[in-house]
Amino acid sequence: MAIRFSKQNVKFNLKNKRKIVNWIKEIAESHNITTGEISIIFVSDSDILEINKQYLNHNYFTDIITFDYSSKRTIEGDIFISVDTVNTNSVIFKSTFNEEILRVIIHGVLHLIGFKDKSDKEQKSMRMNEDLALEVFHKRNDK
Repeated sequence: MAIRFSKQNVKFNLKNKRKIVNWIKEIAESHNITTGEISIIFVSDSDILEINKQYLNHNYFTDIITFDYSSKRTIEGDIFISVDTVNTNSVIFKSTFNEEILRVIIHGVLHLIGFKDKSDKEQKSMRMNEDLALEVFHKRNDK
């Protein structure tokens, strides 16, 4: 079982892949979940818009689309991330691009774990779990 990174139609190279894989596994394990096959695919805005239209009948840009193939105790899925929208959001939220990409990656993983973000309450829980996961990443890697 593996966590894989790829890209389509974007010039982007994710740094610290091994650290990110270990982090994803650690966050999953903290929720008593194991990781199976997870693909994280970095795409352009036009690609994510096409995915959104084709599979979700939404006609708008988004930073992430997660397809969940998980079973009870093992998370698996495809996570599509728009590098363009992440970049835009990093400016809007006054964050660095690297911090925003980490937040979006873990957001997708949290969806696979079972977290939702439709209601205000769910959004607050999702944001809290993103923040906690980012703290874990930085504690392990900012030495």
